[in-house]
Amino acid sequence: MCGIAGFYSKDNVFSKEELINMTEILAHRGPDAEGYFTDDTVSLGHRRLSILDLSERANQPIHSHDGRYVIIYNGEVYNFQEIAANLKSSTPLQPTLNFSTSSDTEVILEAFVQQGVDFVQQLNGMFALAIYDKVQKELYLFRDRVGIKPLYYFWDGNNFAFASEMKSLLQLKFIPREINKSAIRDFLHFGYVPTPISIYKHIHKMRAGSWIKISKNKFEEQKYWTINSKLQHQTIKNKEQAMVKLSDLIISSVQYQLKSDVPFGVFLSGGIDSSLVTAQAVLLSGIKVNTFSIGFEENSHNESEYAKAIAKYLGTEHHEFIVSYRDAINLVDSIFDVYDEPFADSSAIPTMMVSKLAKQYVSVTLTGEGGDELFFGYGAYKWAKRLQNPMIKAFRKPIGNTLSHLSSRYKRAAHQFLYDDPSKIKSHIFSQEQYLFADYELNALLTPDYYAESSVPESQLMDSFLRIPDDIFTSNIYQKERHLTPMETQALFDIEYYLKDDLLTKVDRASMRYSLETRVPYLDHRIVEFALNIDPSLKYRNGVTKYILRQILYNYIPEKFFARPKQGFAIPLNIWLTKELGWLITDYLSREVIERYGVVNYKEVERIKKEFYNGNNYLYNRIWLLIVLHKWLIKNIP
Repeated sequence: MCGIAGFYSKDNVFSKEELINMTEILAHRGPDAEGYFTDDTVSLGHRRLSILDLSERANQPIHSHDGRYVIIYNGEVYNFQEIAANLKSSTPLQPTLNFSTSSDTEVILEAFVQQGVDFVQQLNGMFALAIYDKVQKELYLFRDRVGIKPLYYFWDGNNFAFASEMKSLLQLKFIPREINKSAIRDFLHFGYVPTPISIYKHIHKMRAGSWIKISKNKFEEQKYWTINSKLQHQTIKNKEQAMVKLSDLIISSVQYQLKSDVPFGVFLSGGIDSSLVTAQAVLLSGIKVNTFSIGFEENSHNESEYAKAIAKYLGTEHHEFIVSYRDAINLVDSIFDVYDEPFADSSAIPTMMVSKLAKQYVSVTLTGEGGDELFFGYGAYKWAKRLQNPMIKAFRKPIGNTLSHLSSRYKRAAHQFLYDDPSKIKSHIFSQEQYLFADYELNALLTPDYYAESSVPESQLMDSFLRIPDDIFTSNIYQKERHLTPMETQALFDIEYYLKDDLLTKVDRASMRYSLETRVPYLDHRIVEFALNIDPSLKYRNGVTKYILRQILYNYIPEKFFARPKQGFAIPLNIWLTKELGWLITDYLSREVIERYGVVNYKEVERIKKEFYNGNNYLYNRIWLLIVLHKWLIKNIP
């Protein structure tokens, strides 16, 4: 795992000193080595976290055997040994191709040399990489299919810059710092800023499953992988067939992702996803596996005892850390240094803590990210099904209005029924399941200067008949159709946005803050593509979520360990904001602060605060959104 940065400019608007600053600020992503390449057009910088081939020979940038190309790379490609073998056996022009390292970087570069941009289809892994053609003066960037590894860029039509984190790009004085108003609205609705935009108008997030080519004054972007293109006409309905294939794929993925020249462990929450990954790691590794979990002093949020019980059953070397509000206070400021733009997932705090704990013992961890989205683990999917019931659709507003006059629990549910625009139903369900601002609430909350449309084209993204074009950027020619259930479309929405821009972002930044590599076995693209075509009846059955995954898990760990409701990985923020962290509301949601920035209406903020203090504690995440936004504004907009 590493940090990469660089720029392409014929106008010399960027300097070598800035490249060094861009690269050094990523030192937490790669504390083991740094390297640079520059010519009259391109400059590349790299920080290395050594995981495979710990020798200096594997430091980057790495040049191709013919000397024409140079690569910098962040990530891991797990099948590089198979790719290397294929290159050696199918290289008539280079019959003596011998690799000087045992790292994946050199293999990736030689695959590009032989096959061009199509080489990326072979890669199984997580990656963001840049390859420069020194002869043609062309720069290529590639991002993995699901968006596990980050990449940000700036392009003004003449000058291009890129980096693993936004803080690196912000070292370039040439880049304007203008706020993106759509990003403000999206943040308050989603809790994060969705790809391809960022909080800054002139900085973008590279799309997952795509490549970019920069040559002279031309910018070209192409998708090489989409969710849509992997949906089949028919789903797999046979339980035994699906279980055998899925189990084989998970075993293969975990086995791939155990490859490491440094110690590894597993984040174990005690839930379905991480427990199965842990069981497979124990089975396949042949050594005592380190596991790590976080608990909370508040019993309502503490799952650490479940994780401990599973760790004992599997025989792992288990480590846990119990979080208090005092620990959270110490990390509140860190969130803004780690995530660079407004980011409201408060579970980033325990994720940073468990990453710090793990780094004391290992340099690589496996996690369970992706299981919920692929196998219907969230309550949002039940809401998607419920709200498409014809009777509920017909009477949803009377239902919502009635619930809004009841207790706090029912008031929260009332918001699910009170959406205005049916074409935005997926983002509405997501926002309300996360206790965030509904779209109609933002109309009253935002000031006229900050009223902007969402950047998410939800109505065009997915509907009950998913139409699949050749290229979602350029083609209007539809190839095939498949009827999707409401649960499927909601899950696809989460894979497209929530998984990539919240969960994977959270884990990447939190772990890399402590120079810890995290791997995500469920997001092996083979598993993703297979899971997309498993019938919904095998994912959600008789009220049981992640049904097929549970059936596989019970072959390793008895069902009794999981006979409990899903809790999720969240801090007790609703409690802390009324007590120990109440000062955050006082300091950051005061009239003086709200009116200084003029993003939201103070009277509306006061109304929300009053309702929260009067017992409507489901509003805590709306309060947290506003705190995070104004704390970020204070830090970044003097």
